[in-house]
Amino acid sequence: MRRPPVGELPVALVWDEALLEYRFNSDHPMDPVRLDLTARLCREFGLFDGAHVQRLETGIASDAVLGTVHSGDYVSAVKNAAERGHASEDHGLGTEDTPVFSEIHLGAARIVDGTRQCAQALVEGSAVRALNFAGGMHHAARSRAGGFCVYNDSAVAIALLLEQGTRRVVYIDVDAHHGDGTQDIFYDDPRVMTISIHQTGVALYPGTGFPNETGGPGAEGSAVNIALPENTGDAGWLRAFHAVIPQLVAAFEPEVIVSQHGCDSHRDDPLSDLQLSVDAQRQSALDIAHLADEHCEGRWIATGGGGYAVHTVVPRSWTHLTGVIVGAPLSLKTPVPGAWRDYVRERYQVLTPETMGDDAELWWRSWELGYDPSDAVDRAVMQTRKEIFPLYGLDPWFD
Repeated sequence: MRRPPVGELPVALVWDEALLEYRFNSDHPMDPVRLDLTARLCREFGLFDGAHVQRLETGIASDAVLGTVHSGDYVSAVKNAAERGHASEDHGLGTEDTPVFSEIHLGAARIVDGTRQCAQALVEGSAVRALNFAGGMHHAARSRAGGFCVYNDSAVAIALLLEQGTRRVVYIDVDAHHGDGTQDIFYDDPRVMTISIHQTGVALYPGTGFPNETGGPGAEGSAVNIALPENTGDAGWLRAFHAVIPQLVAAFEPEVIVSQHGCDSHRDDPLSDLQLSVDAQRQSALDIAHLADEHCEGRWIATGGGGYAVHTVVPRSWTHLTGVIVGAPLSLKTPVPGAWRDYVRERYQVLTPETMGDDAELWWRSWELGYDPSDAVDRAVMQTRKEIFPLYGLDPWFD
């Protein structure tokens, strides 16, 4: 039977204005305006409108669904925080990063439901690709909130996939910050490979994600961390991605890829020290799409994540991600629609870029061209390859 072209593969997209209720306070860097502006920009390009695209509205994930990856005590603590305003330092609630607000449980559980529905669509066969750009809450651990994240929606989606018979899942996290919560939840599970490429924890929250974090007993090699030096730009980041991730995805043989596309790696983001362009972030989405097509018959769930240049970067980056998901990638030279730019200027007094790209030079040196021990990125890559590649029968120097 002929497989439909990518632009005709059934796709599920999550969007619901109720997702804007996940808002800590007016000064918090995770401003839901980034979601609203992304949805508006996607609409300007007609990315929600294809006949092969189904829109998913969100409900509230039940305690049973949350309990597939979170402890009952933790869910109770979040509910108590919402109802009574009580902080719980033991659970990471009421901190500067994750302050308590009245909708903290409902807002976080709604995000979970969106990504859970993405997984259910893949299980049922109603979609091959799915996206919830409001998701990607990768710092939420089994019993603790952290880094703006309360419930871990990607982990819930992975748990559903496994419960419904998926044998192996690869989780790829390209956020500037280490995907610590997702890694911790599956650290002892050999069915899930978590791969995180991020700014080193020596210099950035959460202070974890080093190459020697490789998985628990019986799951050695299931956690992969590429910890990049500060100020890594497009060429170094893409070199590191291609020197590690495609080889390990091929070796692990997943049936589904779940990815987190935090765009706080951008050079204009206020909360990290990486120097990527929107162009490179778009390229990473294309590369993950290729891995899903090559190894998983296209089965791919993508989420958003971090991203705090909320007017100028996040909407463009995640609109590119949406375009890749629906099989209609946007050119980097595409003009940003005037109506959208006018709206942002009039509503937020912010001037936005005129094109969908940053006019970057997207070139990177292939690992096959050799390892340079004087290069900090190459040293970071080699640390990861030495830890992980032999566990899969790969040579850290040559594969």
